[in-house]
Formats: sequence, structure tokens, C-alpha cells
Amino acid sequence: MSVITVSSLLIANQQVFIYMGIPILTLGVIGGVLNTSVFLSLRTFRENSCAFYLTIMSILNIGQLLTGLLTRIFISGFSIDFTRTSLIYCKCRTFFLQVTTFSSFGCICLAAIDQYFATCTFIPWQRWRNLRLARCLVLSTIIIAIIAQIPTLIYYGEVMSTLSNKTTCTITSNTFYHYNLYGNYLLLGNVIPYTITFTAGILAYRNIRQLGYRTVPLVRRELDKQLSTIVLVQISYIFLTVPASLVIYFIIIYGNIQDVTLRSEIDLAYTITVCLYYSYFASPFYIYMLFSERFRRQCIYVICQIFTKQWRQHRIAPNPPSIPA
Repeated sequence: MSVITVSSLLIANQQVFIYMGIPILTLGVIGGVLNTSVFLSLRTFRENSCAFYLTIMSILNIGQLLTGLLTRIFISGFSIDFTRTSLIYCKCRTFFLQVTTFSSFGCICLAAIDQYFATCTFIPWQRWRNLRLARCLVLSTIIIAIIAQIPTLIYYGEVMSTLSNKTTCTITSNTFYHYNLYGNYLLLGNVIPYTITFTAGILAYRNIRQLGYRTVPLVRRELDKQLSTIVLVQISYIFLTVPASLVIYFIIIYGNIQDVTLRSEIDLAYTITVCLYYSYFASPFYIYMLFSERFRRQCIYVICQIFTKQWRQHRIAPNPPSIPA
């Protein structure tokens, strides 16, 4: 009975990545591309520091999905593991995954702080919102993430598992294991982004109620309101990443679980929470479409422009020269 149960759980684990992971990956990449196109197509977005943070975050999310979820789908969905056959891929995949993940979290933190400044009545704080500073902060965030993940390139490697007798891509240093656990997963991946986004989000929400009473241009006021709305919704959605972290820490705390059935059940729970985790990085475009009328109009305009341009190119295509009789 337990053999049948374990076999069913393994099949379910595989199917979840195929039928849940692939749609998340596809929709996430398409949404990230459309996000970038929309934010770059409208001048009011291009000149807004918060929109700049969201643009960079969209680009980073695409990289995060391609390095993280795509590999997961190949490994768990189709039993194709390139990390076992290539040491370079083993190291670089983890490095780029964590750099894009932590940089993306950094961008949503900066966007939340930016919206607090945008909705603040204290004028000197509003002056901190400018593109030059935004570019410097984003560049600094990415550089810090890269420096913090350099040990990943050193201490990740291929190790022969004594249980499965197969090569696995894993940490080769006990010291780096604790650095990765407490520094990367706990601080950079959980405590810091949750604390900053939650605090800045609450403060921005408090200020939003007073935004209508301020004397600012109408377009500017509406843009601030809509950006504040989508950032706050994005902040609330970030908590979908919590279950995956809880399952990881549960596995770490209880160590090597001997019960095969229980282990398979935990693996299935982890698979589902991992898909929810990646859905956070795939969701921004659809959040913006639902909660921002200005973004929705601009997105429709961009899509229409793309199809119109393609149609005109086919329409104006030169006719082949006729051969004189």
C-alpha cells in the first residue's frame, strides 16, 4: 500500500510541475515582456522613479523564472537535470537565480519606499524621488546581490549522493551552508524584504487617504494613486513566497526523514509551494492590468501598435519587379 502511495505522490509531484509550472512560466515571461514594453512606451512612466523600479523588477523577474522555474520543470517534470552533467551550469544557475531573486526583492522594497515618499506631505522627502537616484539605488542593489552571491560560484559543486548513488548539485562547504541558510534564505530572501515592504506599505497606505487633499497636478495625482495601488497589491502578494520558505525550514529542522511516505508527502507540499513562490515573480503584469486603468489603456495601445506595425509592413512590402516582355 505504501509503495502505491509513494508512486502516486511521485507522479503527482511530476504533474504539478508540468501542468502548474509551465503555465506560470509562460504567463510570467509574456507578462514581463509586456510590462517592460508598457513602462518604456509612455513618457510619464519613463520619468517616474517608481515605474523605473517596476521596469527593472520585471526584467529581473524574467531572468528569475528562466533560471529558476524552467530548470525546475526540466528536473522534476521531465527528469532532465543539466546541473548533474555540467559543473559550470550547476554553479551559474544558482548564482544567477539568487542574484535575480534578491535584486527583484530589492526593487519592490525601493518601490514601496518610493511610494511612501510620493504620498508623504513632507516636501523634502518627496525630493528623494528622482530618476538619477533611482538608477544609483538599483545599480547598488544589483552589485550588492552579485557580491553576496560570489561564494555560490565557489562552494556549489557536484557531489555523489550516498543514498541515490547519483551526482547532485549542492553545497560543498559546511560554513557556506550556514551562510546560505541564514544570510541568503532567512535575511535576504525573507526578513529584510518582508520588513521593508510591509513597513513602507503601511506608511504609504496611511498617506494615500490624504493624497486627494494635496494641491498637485491632476495627472500626477492619478499616476501616484495608481502606482501606489499596484505597489501595495504587489506587496500583499509577496507573502505567497512564505509557504515555500516554511517548508524548506521544516525540512532543514527535521533533517533526513526516514519515512518514505512522509518524505514524499512533504516533497509534494514543497512542489506546490514552490509553484506559488514562482507565481509571485510571474504575477506583476496581471496585477497591474487589474488595478491600474492607465496601465491597462497603455498596454492595449502598445499591443495595437505592434499589430498595426506588422500589418503595415506586410501591406507596404514591395512587389517583385516585373520582367519586361
